[in-house]
Amino acid sequence: MNPPALTSAPTSYLIGVDTGGTYTDAAIIEAQGHRVVASAKSITTKGDLAIGVSGAITEAIAKLPQGLQAKDIALVSVSTTLATNAVVEGHGSAVGVVLIGFDAAMVERTGIAKAFPGIPIEVIAGGHDHNGDARVALDEEALRLAVARMADRVDAFAVASAFAVRNAAHELQAREMIVALSNKPVTLSTELSSSLDAPRRALTAALNARLISRVSMLIEAVSRSMADLGIKCPLMIVKGDGTLALAQSVATRPIETVLSGPAASLVGAQWLSGLQSFIMSDMGGTTTDLGVLWEGRPRVNLEGAEVGGWRTMVRAIDVRTIGLGGDSEVALGANASLSINPQRIVPVSLLGARYPQVLAMLEADLADVDGGSSLHGRFVLLPFGARVGGKTGEVSEREAEVLRLVTEVPQPMRKLATSMNAQRALTSLQRKGLVQISGFTPSDAAHVLNLQANWSQPAAFMAAQLGCRLQTMKMPTLERTQAYAHQVWSETVRLTGRAILDTAFGFTLPDDKLVNAVCRGESTVGLAHISMRPSVPVVAVGGPVKVYYAEVGKRLGCEMVFPEYCDVANAVGAATGVVAQSVQVQVHGDGSGVFRVHSTVGTQQFSNPAQALQAATDMARKAAVAAVVAMGAGDPQVQVTITKSFFPNAVDDRGLMEAVVLAEGIGRPNAA
Repeated sequence: MNPPALTSAPTSYLIGVDTGGTYTDAAIIEAQGHRVVASAKSITTKGDLAIGVSGAITEAIAKLPQGLQAKDIALVSVSTTLATNAVVEGHGSAVGVVLIGFDAAMVERTGIAKAFPGIPIEVIAGGHDHNGDARVALDEEALRLAVARMADRVDAFAVASAFAVRNAAHELQAREMIVALSNKPVTLSTELSSSLDAPRRALTAALNARLISRVSMLIEAVSRSMADLGIKCPLMIVKGDGTLALAQSVATRPIETVLSGPAASLVGAQWLSGLQSFIMSDMGGTTTDLGVLWEGRPRVNLEGAEVGGWRTMVRAIDVRTIGLGGDSEVALGANASLSINPQRIVPVSLLGARYPQVLAMLEADLADVDGGSSLHGRFVLLPFGARVGGKTGEVSEREAEVLRLVTEVPQPMRKLATSMNAQRALTSLQRKGLVQISGFTPSDAAHVLNLQANWSQPAAFMAAQLGCRLQTMKMPTLERTQAYAHQVWSETVRLTGRAILDTAFGFTLPDDKLVNAVCRGESTVGLAHISMRPSVPVVAVGGPVKVYYAEVGKRLGCEMVFPEYCDVANAVGAATGVVAQSVQVQVHGDGSGVFRVHSTVGTQQFSNPAQALQAATDMARKAAVAAVVAMGAGDPQVQVTITKSFFPNAVDDRGLMEAVVLAEGIGRPNAA
């Protein structure tokens, strides 16, 4: 089903924003002309996201020769990695879990206790059976006592009930009571999934409840930026399947923004390239995300997004993510072997551009010829936008002691990490997002090789000299320094090639001689010619891709596409997406002429299969329209498909065993 045509006032504009690990991107799209008219980047300020968002939008607007009035902006849409990163890193709010009608085995299968040790879980009598009939009444007194035990320990609640997708009455009743007793947000499992698998629904609800404060922080930051700039229009967020939703809707369902970043990139890559089938590779500062668009539709993971090792029930694109970006940490291992680690750090060239005093610190490290320390060329500072004395979260006494020494300006790591305990404390603080470390990265190598020039080349070169000296144990001549930088660049290209081949094949290739030879650009092994290449083009998007991907295409022998504005494809995808929601209603026949229609609003019973199917269709269509409108679209289109299965020897719908009615609603964001 094609999305409705994009219509808007002749002078209206759409702004897409992407808050990445290094940069916050903004792209301005002329709605009527269907074209990108300006784009800009601003350093992401994790201490206060509003600073980076305002900077990117302001700079993009300033590039328009005619200027841009706030009244002409019809929509602001944002993609985010906050939810994905929080799940992966195990961060989030304290949550209390209420499981209704679960037995011990079901509680175990949720995996909640294993995922979040110490999380309070209360099991309450209630729940429904497969027909949607209440097995026992909800134990309201037990629920009151459970909420009283948890209320002071948690910031939000998650509720899941057995067979709630057949009848959500107990979940709805529980939420009403919990809100009245605690005045805290409650996530219901049926709001996130229509699957019968109650344990996985419960895990998804718990993850969602933990993320509410994180995504609310982003929405508040962007809203503040819009207010400061005088922008009054709808604010939308990109979900994990690439569709859009109003920010206030996503605020209570943040789990749906898992994989928002790569989903927006795939939408943007298609919009910019005009291709219908391709592999998308989006390289940022922290990760490389790869997805597939086939015949105009993204591949969606039907089992639900898997993030941080946990399988959710959230609809999201099928994406392969590796810890490889322009700001990945370069490290030396055994026998001075070089590796590109998944950990993101601040490039020394970026730090040198923001803080010129870093150049003197690097000169001092180079002058320390007897040191040869692995801490040379590494620096510590607070996250950009953060302030001394800001919120610190839970830290140990030793971590707090080290954190008090860290400031807004960079300091040499060797002066702070004076012991192994101090080094471990810094590593923990970095993992918690309370400090940032700077060191040599592929972006710095690109500066040394004159492939990149947006930051400080002198800082990059001195950091490369320090890395070369540590690796070779020799004085870093110009030739040796450039060879070291080329080694880092080439290894980044090799790892990128492997990721693209893995995506093309659909599975992780073995780490063998032939695959690595291809990714190194070698066309022969022994007396045999070798080659592996994707059968579809690769659309390369993201800030660093032009530094590495031309060589990747050469080594793999594949078509590499760099569309105009590829460096802000994520922001473009955020602005050009559509609102879409799917609603599923099931009809079950028992073989005796009784047909039950099941939905989250309850169960209806019919003796005529045609009437049951019509009722299910009407219910699904109405719910899909309501869902799309609630997410911020106007005048949505709905497509209904019905999948049937029958009892043996059935000749018509009277032998219907099961029918799944799926209504898919789609619409353009309502810019009113």
